[in-house]
Amino acid sequence: MKAIICEQIEQFNLVEMREPTVKAGEAIVRIKRIGICGTDLHAYKGNQPFFSYPRVLGHELSGYVEEIGEGVLGLQAGDLVSVVPYMHCGTCIACRNGNTNCCTDMKVLGVHMDGGMRELVSIPASHLIKTEGLTLDQAAMLEPLSIGAHALRRSGLRAGETALVIGAGPIGLGVMILAKQFGATVIAMDINDERLAYCRKWAGVDQTVNALQQPKEQLAELTNGDMPTVVFDATGNARSMTDSFGLVAHGGKLVYVGLVKADITFHDPDFHKRELTLMGSRNATMEDFDTVCKAMQTGVIDIESYITHRVSFEDMIGEFETWLKPESKVIKAIVCL
Repeated sequence: MKAIICEQIEQFNLVEMREPTVKAGEAIVRIKRIGICGTDLHAYKGNQPFFSYPRVLGHELSGYVEEIGEGVLGLQAGDLVSVVPYMHCGTCIACRNGNTNCCTDMKVLGVHMDGGMRELVSIPASHLIKTEGLTLDQAAMLEPLSIGAHALRRSGLRAGETALVIGAGPIGLGVMILAKQFGATVIAMDINDERLAYCRKWAGVDQTVNALQQPKEQLAELTNGDMPTVVFDATGNARSMTDSFGLVAHGGKLVYVGLVKADITFHDPDFHKRELTLMGSRNATMEDFDTVCKAMQTGVIDIESYITHRVSFEDMIGEFETWLKPESKVIKAIVCL
C-alpha cells in the first residue's frame, strides 16, 4: 500500500508499505480523507514538541471499515467511520478519572506513533466512531473541531458570558462557532482582517478585534470596561499567549488551546489580584466528539466552506509547502484518497 512518510524536517517521501493485518479488538480502515493541521505543519518544519522522525503523519481521519478483528462489536465492513487518534493507556490517574485526553502515557496517531497518511490502517475499535448521516469530509473534521468543544467544556463557559477567542485558525474557529451555540457573546481576535471577516461569516461572531491595533483598549470598549470573562488562546504563539493574561476580566479564565514549544511567564501580582484561572486544554474525549457530531448533523457547522484546499494523495507532497505561506489563505486543507 502507498504511504507518505515525513523522513526528517522538510522531507516527505511517497513509499510502499506492507498492508496491516487485523488484530483482535481492532478494525482495518481504508482511509479516504486526511485533514492537515498545525501539528502536521509544525512537524514538517521541526517545531512540534514530543515528536521524532521518521513518522507517518495524519490524525484527522475518516474512511470505511475494511475488515474487523475478533471481538469487535457494533462495526461491520463498509461502515463510514471517524478516528479518535488519542491512544490512552486506560489505567493511569488521568484515565481512571475519565480524563483520557491527557493520559500520562498518551500516544497520538501521527505524532507519537505512525498515523493515517496511508491507504490502510489498523485502529482499535474503541477509537472508531460510526458516522451515519455524515459525509467523509465531515467525519474527518470531527477531530479538530472536537478540540474546540473540549476547551469550551473545560472552561465552563455559560450563556450570556463574553468569550474572546484569539487565533482564527481551524481550532479557534471551532471554539467560536460552538461558543455561539452555548449562547455566549463571542469576540474574535487575529492579526489578519480577512480571517476576521471569515469569523463573522462562518462562525457568526459578534465582534472582531485586530490584535495589531491596541487590542486591550478595543476589548475594554466592547465590554464596557469589564473585559472578557473567558479568553481562549488558540494561536500556539508565545507572545500572544503571554499577552493574553492582560485581556481577561477580574475573576475570569484563560484557556490555552494552542501549544507552543516555549516557556510562558506572567506577572504574579496582577494574576493574583484578579484571581485568574489558567487552564490547559488538550485533545478531546468521546463526549466532545459527540457534541461536534450532533452540531454537524443539525447543520450548525458548515464544513464545505471550512475546507478551503483539496489535494489528491499523490499530489500532497508537492502542495504541502504552499500551505505554509500566508498568501495561500488556507483555513483547512484536506487530502483525498
